Amino acid sequence: MAAPAGDGYAARMNYRHAFHAGNHADVLKHVVQLAMLDALMRKDAPFFVLDTHAGRGRYLLHGKQAGRTGEASTGIFQLTGARKPPPVIARYLRAVAADNPVDALVAYPGSPLLTAQAMRPQDRLAACELQPEEAEALKALFDHDPRVAVHARDGYDAVRALLPRAWTASASPAAQFLVDPPYEAQDEEYPRVVRAVREALERWPQASCAIWYPVKQRRSLQPFFRKLEGLPARSLLLAELLVRPDDSPLRLNGSGMAILNPPQTGRGDRPGAVVPAAHARRSRCFDPAGMAEARNPVERGLPRCFWRSRGS
Repeated sequence: MAAPAGDGYAARMNYRHAFHAGNHADVLKHVVQLAMLDALMRKDAPFFVLDTHAGRGRYLLHGKQAGRTGEASTGIFQLTGARKPPPVIARYLRAVAADNPVDALVAYPGSPLLTAQAMRPQDRLAACELQPEEAEALKALFDHDPRVAVHARDGYDAVRALLPRAWTASASPAAQFLVDPPYEAQDEEYPRVVRAVREALERWPQASCAIWYPVKQRRSLQPFFRKLEGLPARSLLLAELLVRPDDSPLRLNGSGMAILNPPQTGRGDRPGAVVPAAHARRSRCFDPAGMAEARNPVERGLPRCFWRSRGS
């Protein structure tokens, strides 16, 4: 993740993802990300991924920074050793294991590394990172991978620089637009997210846009959701993982992924099918009007996950 630029924000930015790598937010984000990539790869045509806040790409789970918070214990470490996990969770665990020694978990792959693992020779990734040290580490990680272009720049501004100006909906190739900012200054961040996604959809109408967001107090998210609903997308899907009640502004109670134009999955083309609700103690499914609900308990895993969708 990177700091958004502008008005000196980058200079006062304190966020470093190494303290949080592999936590419950990463689990949700990367399970969803991989499911979306798998849906894109059901077609032979190449796809393009723009990662606006890519971070350094790989994080040590037993390093000094991760050890100070221990957040991976509520995320990836809670899932390792799970017996017969659902397919989407098993897929995610295989991807994490691919970046580690056999039967050991010492490093956690960030979103750009997971994307690169999944990509085929014809696919491409543009990974943006603003913080100089993180950007240098990211460049070193992909130094010999011609499919990946690392940009040491503000990821929001990269939308205008890296996306074509005017694809028509019928001619638009497959694409994933991943927005994963730190939200240290939420009043500044949410408007920038909405503006960047709007421009991405105007330039690339068929792109699937995935936005990570923190869940602290539920009511504070409603203006953001209303803005997302006004964007030029055919559908909007929200998937959230909560580890405690969403009523405290002082801690991360969970997180969500807002997905505009979810990729078709081949499983009845239901938008929600691309987002796993498995490995939660309780799942809740809502129709667009919030009038229908179904519950689905599973054996063990992370505390609670639900999704809701708008459109089809």
